[in-house]
This record gives sequence, structure tokens and C-alpha cells, in this order.
Amino acid sequence: MTKMQELQLLLVLAALVLLSFLSPATSCTEQEKSSLLQFLGELSPDSSSKLSRSWQSGTSCCTWEGIACGSNGTVTELSLPSMALEGPISVSIANLTGLRRLDLSCNSLSGELPPELISSGSVVFLDVSFNRLNGELQESSPSLPHHPLQVLNISHNFFAGEFPSTIWEEKSDLVAINASHNTFSGALPSSFCISSPSFAVLDLSYNLFSGSIPAEIGKCSSLRVLKASNNEINGSLPDELFDASMLEHLSFLKNGLEGELDGKQITKLKNIVVLDLGSNNFIGDIPGSIGQLKRLEELHLDYNRMSGELPSALGNCTNLKIINLKYNNFRGELLKVNFSGLPNLKVLDLESNKFSGEIPESVYSCSNLTSLKLSSNKFYGQLSPRIGNLKSLLFLSLSNNSFVNIANVIHALKNSRKINTLIIGTNFKGETMPEDIATTDGFQSLQVLSIPSCSLSGKIPLWLSKLSKLEVLDLSKNQLTGSLPDWIHGLNFLYFIDISNNKLTGDLPTAIMLMPMLQSDKIATQLDPRAFEQPVYAGPSLTYGKNNALPAMLNLANNELTGAISSEVGRLKSLTLLNLSFNSLSGQIPQQLFDLTNLQVVDLSNNHLSGSIPPGLNNLHFLTTFDASNNDLEGWIPAGV
Repeated sequence: MTKMQELQLLLVLAALVLLSFLSPATSCTEQEKSSLLQFLGELSPDSSSKLSRSWQSGTSCCTWEGIACGSNGTVTELSLPSMALEGPISVSIANLTGLRRLDLSCNSLSGELPPELISSGSVVFLDVSFNRLNGELQESSPSLPHHPLQVLNISHNFFAGEFPSTIWEEKSDLVAINASHNTFSGALPSSFCISSPSFAVLDLSYNLFSGSIPAEIGKCSSLRVLKASNNEINGSLPDELFDASMLEHLSFLKNGLEGELDGKQITKLKNIVVLDLGSNNFIGDIPGSIGQLKRLEELHLDYNRMSGELPSALGNCTNLKIINLKYNNFRGELLKVNFSGLPNLKVLDLESNKFSGEIPESVYSCSNLTSLKLSSNKFYGQLSPRIGNLKSLLFLSLSNNSFVNIANVIHALKNSRKINTLIIGTNFKGETMPEDIATTDGFQSLQVLSIPSCSLSGKIPLWLSKLSKLEVLDLSKNQLTGSLPDWIHGLNFLYFIDISNNKLTGDLPTAIMLMPMLQSDKIATQLDPRAFEQPVYAGPSLTYGKNNALPAMLNLANNELTGAISSEVGRLKSLTLLNLSFNSLSGQIPQQLFDLTNLQVVDLSNNHLSGSIPPGLNNLHFLTTFDASNNDLEGWIPAGV
């Protein structure tokens, strides 16, 4: 079940609750009015001022903002989401004996949640998510004989302590609980289904739960959503868990689970749509019986220690949209899986495994594929020209393999109008940079182009000047020759430039100092946050692991550039890292360099710079590294160097 489907389920439940008791309003009782005004009075005055204009003691509270009443004038609903309310939730609300629906979500309420609300004899729907509530979750005593509560959402707060288990044993109508994004600890609760046969949704993600998965969860015969990601749960998946055969969404992402996937047990989950067991310690292979999960749309087994070959039966899961197996030890060729039977596949992520062989032709039949990530494996050979048929492709990562014929890849993709990220470095060893596609009108959406560590010869090709949306360019660790072209300043969105470790010659052009985005005070990026799983740049004091955190960088180190550093460098206001080391630059260090107040790293070492280091280093408050060693500099070293 997707997040949207979960939300729709909760909304449907809420709607059913409302329809069961709402009718035209008359007038509420004085006791109810008093309880509501007490709730208002305990809120902070600044946050409740808007509400106070509606909640006037001389009017019927059935007409107040956020209030709905039944036919007899009893308050049945209190709904004040996203009202910027601050302060505690008054226990006086529990005096509204006809209250069925309470929604105080998306405010800044603090303090504890009155236990009388959870144990209310009337409240069916209770949502206090996205607040600042804290303390432990408690039930008032003595308890009532019947608890009608169906939906409880306390997510995104600061609740702590153990999640109580006895509370739920008396709530026979309970359908859904969302307690995610808190700091609950202790063992996972397991008593939801003792007296509530209709219990369907349990989300305990982003807490501090520990211990093993209780076998009793398997008794929840109506459970459709079980999410406990980002906790500290360990042990194996108990066999009893698979008895909850109505499960559609099962997620234990980022825990300490271990063991193998039992092929016999997994077939019981015949209704499963999302299976997310990523970031655990599972071993073994993917059982062939997974092919029996006909409704499966998302398979996440990433960041485990699984191995073996992919079962051919995976191709029988014809509804698959996402296959995420990155960072495991899977091996073998992909030819066993017929990807042409997966018409809905959007994401195929096999990054950082031990797959080998050529990319099977059937992959190119997945016309809806938007993300293909095959980096850091042992693939080899040429990519089929049919890769150009993937018209929906946005993201392609092939780096760290043994592919050949870069010209074939560029030509096959040159008409791809949607692709925004192309990462193909550490392949194509010793080949020539393609130069003969200058007339292409493709790559219209390309934002990231990364082709490092290929030992490519040739020049920086003219077709790059056509990439009007390019933001990140990495051509480092190649054998490119010639000069840095003047047209580079026409790439209006380019802010990350790494052409280090090549054989570029000629003077450092003034054009590089005219880069529009490097002159901007603010870099506006729209890059796909999945672009780089591994650090793109790791240097002294800077490591960037996500491309939406990439620095505004100009790295031309280890080339054969000559000439002086122009005073125009002072225009590059957004520059965070400047590396011109190991070239043959001469002249003085321009004073304007120290007007760049965003600089964190400056490396001018191993050149032929002369004169003195100009004053102004102390103006660079974010500077962590300044290296001008092995030059012909003289004079005093400024304070702070």
C-alpha cells in the first residue's frame, strides 16, 4: 500500500466516522461551551487570538470555527488543524461527552496528551500529529466498559517511554494507529488484535523500539499496513508474522534484522504490494517463490548482505514498479530475468553489487523506466542502441564498470529529452571523447554530467555548450587536451565544475570568471537528490555526499594552465571551493580573491605565483583551508594563514 493509499484509507475512515453522527446543528449546552472556552483559555493568547474572534460566549458554540454539532446540539467534532495553536491540550475537552472527532494536527501544541481523550467513551477519531506533545502515553482509570476509538494519529511529536500495550486490549473498534516519528522505546506492542479484529494500520516508524518482532502480530488477520522502519529491532522475521496474510505494506527499513528470507513463508503474503526490508543484516538469496507475489509493486532489499543470483521468477511479478537491491553481494548475469515482462518498472537499482555480463536487451523493453542505476558492478561490453528507446529515462548511472564505446552511449542517448542525470565515469578506458554530435537537440534536460576517471583523450567537446540546463560537470581524471573553451560561461546554470587532472593548456580564460551561477548570491538547484550515493568531492575539510549539497566549485587542478589569475575572480560571489593547484600559473594573487566571503577551500599551490599574499584572509570567515605552498611568493604571511 502506497503512502497515498494509506492516507486515502485514513480519510475514508474519518469520513465514515463523520457520516455516522453529523447532522444539522442546533445549540450546544452551557457545559460544553464552558469546556471549549477553558480549552481556549489555556492556549497561549497570541496563538489563540484568531480563534477568539469566532468563539464568543454569547453565541452558540455550534457556530464556532472548527466545531460541528449533532441534531441534539451536542458537540460532535472539534477540528482545528494548521491553526498555529500553542500551549497545552486542556483536559476539559474530555468533558465533551458527545465528541466523536478531534483533529488538532499541524499546530505547536505542547505538554502531555490527556489520557482521558484516549480512554474517552465517545471519541472515534483522534489526530494530534505534527505538534510538540511529549511525555508518556497513558490511559486514565478507571476505564470505561467500551472504547469506541477507531483511528489514533500521534505521529511527529516527542512522546517517549514504552508504548503501552494494555490500553489497546479493551478497544474493540480500533482500526489504525500512527505513532511514527516519536521517541518511544522498549518492545514492540503486540496486543492490538486481541479484541479488535478489524485492526488494519500500524505505523511505529522512526522511534527507538528494540527487541524482536513479536509473534503475536501474526494474529492480526486484517492488518494491511505494518511499518516499523528506523528503529532498533533485531532478530529474524518470525514465521508467525507471515500469518498476517492481508498485509499490503510491510516495512522494517533501517533496523538490525537478520537471517534469510524463507521462501515458503513469503508466499503467504499474497496481497503484499510494498516489501521494504532495506538497511538490515539479511543474508542469503532472493527465493524463487517471490514470483508468486503477483501484486508486488515495490521490492526494497538494499543495504543488506544478501547474495546469489536473481531468480528468473522475479520476472513473474508483473506489477513491479521498483526493484532496489543496491549495496549487497548479488552476483551473476541478469539474463535469467526477463525484464520485458515488467511493463510498469520505473526504478531498477542494482548499484554496488557483483553483477557481471552484458546488460540484457529485455531491460530496454521497460518503456516506463525512469531510473536505471548499475554503478559499481562488473558489467562489461557495449550498451545496446535500444537504450535510446527509454523515453521516460531521467536518471542513468553506469559508473565503475567495464563498459566500452562511449561514443555509442552518447549517440544512443543524444535524443533523450527527459534525462537529467548521466553518470558514466570509470569506464571506456583510453577512448576518445565524442565530438561529432554538435548538431544534437537532445539532452535538453541534462543537469548532471559526470564522466571522470576514463583516461579519455581529445578536447572538451563543443556539444557540451548546448546543454543549457547543465548544473554539474565532472570531467576529472581524463587526458583531455586543448584550452578551456570561452563558451563555458554561456552555461547559465553551471556551478559545479571539476576538470582537474587532465592536460589542459593555455591561459586561464577570463570567460571562466563570468559564469552566471558562480556570480549569483544564491544557487538555486533542482537536482535529483539520488544523483550521488558516494561522495562526489572529498577534499580537505569538505566532503559532499549528496548533490543537493554540492559546493559551488571550480576545480582545474593538475593541468598545464598558464597565465595570471584575473582580478575578475572577485565576481564569483557564490564560490565555495577554488582549486588551481599544480598548474603553471604566474603573476600575483589578486586582492579581489578575498572578497569571496563564501570561500571554504582555496588551493593555489604548486604554481609560479609571485609577490606577496594580499591582506584580507580574515574576511573569509568560512575559510578552512588556504594553500599557496610551492610558489615564488615572498613577504609576510598574513595572520590567519
